[in-house]
Amino acid sequence: MVVDLSKHHGPITTLFNTAADWETYRLTEDQIEFFHTNGYLAGIRLLNDEQIEALRLELAELIDPNHPGHGLFYESHSNESTDPSKVLFHALGAWRIAPGFPDLICNSAFLAPASQLLPGAVRFSH
Repeated sequence: MVVDLSKHHGPITTLFNTAADWETYRLTEDQIEFFHTNGYLAGIRLLNDEQIEALRLELAELIDPNHPGHGLFYESHSNESTDPSKVLFHALGAWRIAPGFPDLICNSAFLAPASQLLPGAVRFSH
């Protein structure tokens, strides 16, 4: 039986940094000014190699059409590619199935810059 991770209301893993190190990820005034002038900001490392690999492994499991958690996806398509040699997996709801995905939005590397660049409260969807 697969546990619906949407029932958790805090980090599930220790993969990502939490608010304890928020200051580490804050943008400089120059970066904020660049964003407001140009509408984008490049070169910010949001994930380290360990985090990328952990998410990649979770995704590799989710791509399996026989994964027991597929019933928790809001929407899922096993291959939307028109090229038979490639797989384009599309699914909404991975955060309900694989623990790295819900924890991703608790990552200070995302939250600190987003809170500086976006007006109002920061909320993530899908």
